[in-house]
Amino acid sequence: MVTLVAAAIVFVIAGFVKGVIGLGLPTIAVGLLSLVVPPAQAAAWMLVPSLLTNVWQVAAGPNLWPLTRRLGTLLAGIAIGTWAGGGIIAGASAGIASAALGVTLMLYAGLGLSPLRPRVPAGAEPWLSPVVGLLTGVVSAGTGIFVMPSVPYLQALGLEKDDLVQALGITFLVATVALGFGLFSQGVLAGGTALTSLAMLAPALVGMWLGQVVRSRISAAAFRTWFMIGLLVLGAHLALKPLM
Repeated sequence: MVTLVAAAIVFVIAGFVKGVIGLGLPTIAVGLLSLVVPPAQAAAWMLVPSLLTNVWQVAAGPNLWPLTRRLGTLLAGIAIGTWAGGGIIAGASAGIASAALGVTLMLYAGLGLSPLRPRVPAGAEPWLSPVVGLLTGVVSAGTGIFVMPSVPYLQALGLEKDDLVQALGITFLVATVALGFGLFSQGVLAGGTALTSLAMLAPALVGMWLGQVVRSRISAAAFRTWFMIGLLVLGAHLALKPLM
């Protein structure tokens, strides 16, 4: 029961972050939950909240089909990469999976805190999108999160703000479904786990609503900076946890 209460609090926090900056729910949820449960279980609990909050995010944007067509090879790459790496997170020991998750979070946070703002040349997008998708799928299969390298890549495409938020939602939606199929095929997403994931939807939606309410009242840039710093610390802890 204590673990479930802690998980509900984690999902309120994760939903709040997503409500403010448009991303972060799987990253926060899996990262924090991995402090108390194996990463594979954390990823399974994250699935329903991630799926439905991304449906919300995707539906709110104006350019669903144009963006989906543009990102088609990226999305296909994510699905193929997740399938190719299927079972990594479920088959790995908790220590290895935790360390891999920690390193991924540190890389993502480090890039987010750096002054680097790369841009993808227009001519590179057709061949780079499927490569980034494949890499994202493999990382997702191994850690349960799908921000690397998909998020930096989408940010480097130079999309308008609303299009970027919707593109992130589309990408995360496909990645969540692909990861869900992978975890189901490995027997991780069993009945009790699926029900727990469903139960975590309510706190995630509450957190997301709160984040959207306060979005206009706080500095999104400052919030994002502290979010990245928090991820960096969390990632370092998870990476070093097996050695402690």
